[in-house]
Amino acid sequence: MPSAVVAISGASGARYGVRLLECLREANWDVNLIISNEGAINLDLECGMTPSQLATLHGVVLEDNENLAAKSASGSAKFDAYIICPASGTTVAKLASGISDNLITRSGMVAQKERRKLILVPRETPYATVQLENMAKLSNYGVVILPANPGYYHNPQTIEDLVDFVVARILDQLDIEHQLSQRWSGGEISLANDAQSTKSPDNDLHT
Repeated sequence: MPSAVVAISGASGARYGVRLLECLREANWDVNLIISNEGAINLDLECGMTPSQLATLHGVVLEDNENLAAKSASGSAKFDAYIICPASGTTVAKLASGISDNLITRSGMVAQKERRKLILVPRETPYATVQLENMAKLSNYGVVILPANPGYYHNPQTIEDLVDFVVARILDQLDIEHQLSQRWSGGEISLANDAQSTKSPDNDLHT
């Protein structure tokens, strides 16, 4: 089965990581999960669960972020993809500078040195110039920078719809088929124009 390292770092947006984990397991991917101390705080605040509860819920391997001897730290332990979701500004900065001082950043460096798929999902606004420079630097290295920016053209009705929109873009990068969000067909503009043309004229224009 395909396998991935999924890391939840200290940015807000742990819900994206939780949903991604659920979708990967539904697609029969094996997952090694890493959660930083700050990521655990947001996981509790946003999702009401601990790292151990999350790992148990989805049947994944939870690794200690301080354990640089864990499986995810080794280039010889092959994974198909590495996703940091969400990726904090500090984590992005460390990866852009070649710093691997914990398991999350070490796994990210492994992905880079082994030329494997690495996806970073930053969730912060606005961005400082140095953060933009760090993301551009990593993009030039071949890292996928996929900000947690949900769209609205699919008429989302719930927070879960917005979360799914972003997770769907991650799954696309992994070539995983899904039904999380409506794909753009090209006919949406024609439908919108047709709907507009059926509206009654504004009587105020004729007074």
